Amino acid sequence: MSKGLHYGYRTEWSEEDEAFVATAVEFPSLSWVAEEAPEALRGLESLIASVIADLAANGETVPTPLVDRVYSGKLSVRISPSLHKKVALRAAEEKVSINRLVSQVLAEV
Repeated sequence: MSKGLHYGYRTEWSEEDEAFVATAVEFPSLSWVAEEAPEALRGLESLIASVIADLAANGETVPTPLVDRVYSGKLSVRISPSLHKKVALRAAEEKVSINRLVSQVLAEV
């Protein structure tokens, strides 16, 4: 893979295509299908390199890889009052803050 192309690549078997499909989360409209997973990944990497070259040549924005983005560490989520109550009760039972409880649960993701 070329330096700088560290996007969120994923290669999965597709029953429908009876082949491996490579995708990148930063380029949701692109994919590459091949008989072998490494071949699918190489094809997608090449395709994305071409797309990036075209975007740059046309003065368009090239997606920043998710791993290079800066995150604040703050996450605001709206939930139902009944779920909020359940979370508050569980946090109290575990003698931690709601924030700590949610952080612990999300760390398991």
